[in-house]
Amino acid sequence: MFLPSLGHIAEDLETNYALASMAIAGYLAVTAVIQLIAGPLADHFGRRPVLLVALIIFSLSSIICATAQDIWVFLFFRMLQGGITAGYTLSMAIVRDTHAPQKAAGLIGYISMCMAIAPMLGPVFGGLLDTAFGWRANFYLYGICGVLLFVLCWIDLGETKPDRQDDQQPMAAAILALIGEFRFWAYALCTMFTVGAFYIFLAGAPLVATTSFGVTTAELGFLIGSITVGFSAGGFLAGRFSSRLSLPAMMLVGRVTACIGLVVGLTVFLVGSASPIAFFASTIFVGIGNGLTIPGSNSGAMSIRPDLAGSAAGLVGALTLGGGAALTSLAGIAIGQGEQPVTVLILMLASSALGLLFAFAALVLERRQG
Repeated sequence: MFLPSLGHIAEDLETNYALASMAIAGYLAVTAVIQLIAGPLADHFGRRPVLLVALIIFSLSSIICATAQDIWVFLFFRMLQGGITAGYTLSMAIVRDTHAPQKAAGLIGYISMCMAIAPMLGPVFGGLLDTAFGWRANFYLYGICGVLLFVLCWIDLGETKPDRQDDQQPMAAAILALIGEFRFWAYALCTMFTVGAFYIFLAGAPLVATTSFGVTTAELGFLIGSITVGFSAGGFLAGRFSSRLSLPAMMLVGRVTACIGLVVGLTVFLVGSASPIAFFASTIFVGIGNGLTIPGSNSGAMSIRPDLAGSAAGLVGALTLGGGAALTSLAGIAIGQGEQPVTVLILMLASSALGLLFAFAALVLERRQG
């Protein structure tokens, strides 16, 4: 939401744009660490107290960011705002705590559909706030929303943490046992490579659109948003049909959908019919496929040890962020060395195909487990 304000933040706090942009890169790094911490804490102390503390930290940090007069104070408390990522991790764990795996996947699908709206509306709304009241208004609004969420969770959220399967086993040993499960890694790596295709798209699509197709800035925003619309549609489909398919089967449907779209797009380009419509039409299928896959892969990872659903969600989230950062860097290097649209599609296909491989591994391992 505050992305359109980065230039104003740098100017007001008398720093350069590169340092101000650490509010994004540093924040993402911190959220990866927080997910690794919040999940195990929630498995030990409970979902409710960890989430309430995270919301308090987020609310206070937001207000301090809004009143900061120094870039280092701003960046420090911007990093602490990352506590809100516990809300993402624990919301998935709470859904899994209270529902069977396939039902949980359906609900996560609907949640994903709603979450896809935020990246589309956030920058628009944030830009309007900045224009009307200045960049600090975004952070005051964060603080208000944090307080309202705290009140809602205090009133409405009961404790959902299930009893540990083996109360005699130390938490660290239980988490190590989870990490040692091949099924967990099949689900987690499927999620990582599924989201990885989206990160590759974000790294390459703006450059492809402007340099290869010469689209305008206004057109670029619409075209980049198309993959998010596809993701929202896929989340809706996952919510509707999760009860009819096993988790690995739903993941396979999503991965095949993404791969088919990319293969068709690559074929169109290789026969010489390049166009922005062909490029972005093929990537819409990646969005649909991701929306179908991620609810099942997340629910599956949390279902290996339901008593460690928080830890599983945190591990998957951190792995996805780390893998996404690596794939984004790889895409940035590769895109500068070849025909840009084809390179982006090939990289997205490779990541989607690896997701397909791990979805198939999950299916095989679940059948062996019986």
